[in-house]
Amino acid sequence: MAEATATVTAATTTDAAPAPAPARRRRRRGILVPLWLGYVFLYLPIVIVVVMSFNDSRNLFVWNGFSLRWYPELFRDGAMMQGLANTLVVASGATLIATVLGTLLAYGIHHYTRGGLIRAFAIAPAILPDLLLGIGLLTFFSLLSVTLGLHSVILAHAVFATAFVTAIVLARMANLDPSLEEASRDLGMGPARTFLRITLPQLAPGIVAGALLAFTLSLDEFVIAFFTTAPTQPTLPIVIYSMVRFGVTPEVNALATLLLLVSIVAVISAQRLTRLTGPER
Repeated sequence: MAEATATVTAATTTDAAPAPAPARRRRRRGILVPLWLGYVFLYLPIVIVVVMSFNDSRNLFVWNGFSLRWYPELFRDGAMMQGLANTLVVASGATLIATVLGTLLAYGIHHYTRGGLIRAFAIAPAILPDLLLGIGLLTFFSLLSVTLGLHSVILAHAVFATAFVTAIVLARMANLDPSLEEASRDLGMGPARTFLRITLPQLAPGIVAGALLAFTLSLDEFVIAFFTTAPTQPTLPIVIYSMVRFGVTPEVNALATLLLLVSIVAVISAQRLTRLTGPER
C-alpha cells in the first residue's frame, strides 16, 4: 500500500510539474507572432509614406535615391500653406476654448455632482461617431443661420475636444487631496481664490496634457471640418483630400511626415504629463 501511494504521489507530481523552459519560451514566441503582425499591419503604410517622402523621384513606386527636394516644394505650395494656416488657427482656437471649458466642467462635475450620468454626458462627444457629430453641428448652425467658416470649425472642434480635456482633468482631480482646499477655505480664502491658488496649480499637468491632445486631434480632423467649413476656407486635411483624389504626390508624403512628427511629439508629451495624474506619492 505504501508503495502504491508513493507511485500515485510521484505520478501526480510529475503531471503537475511545469513545462520545460524551452517549451515555455516557444509558447511565448508563438503568442508574440500575432502581436508583431498587428504592428506591421498598422505601421507599415506609415513607414512607407515617410520613406517615400525622401524619394528623389516623382514616381511613388520607383526609388530614385535619397533627397529632401519635396520639403522645400511643399512650402512653396500656396494651397497647402493656406490650408496649414487655417488648420493652425482652428486648432489653436479650439484648444483654447476646450481647455477652459473642459477644466471648468471637470471642476464642476467633481465638486457639485454625484453619480456617473452627468459625467457620461460630458464625455459623450469624444465617443460619438464623427459623421453623426458633423451632421448634427451642421444642422445646428443652419438652424441658427450661422455662416460657415473658420469660426464654425473652431466651435465644432471645441465640442469634441472639450470632452477629452474634461476626461483628463477629471482623472487628475480624482487623485487630489481635498484637505488642501478645505484648509484654504478655513484660512479665509474664497472659492475663486482657492481654485486659482490651490486647485489650478495641482491640475496644471492634466490641463496641459488635455490641451496637447485637443490640439493634436483638431490638427488632423477631417470629417467634422468637412461638414462645418466654407469651401473658400478649407483646412489642411480637406486640401490634402482634394489633392489625393487625383493621386498621392511626393509633397503630400512630405506633409504627412511633418504632421506625423508633430503628432508624435504632442502625444508623447501629453502621455508623460498624464502620468502625473496618477496617485499622489
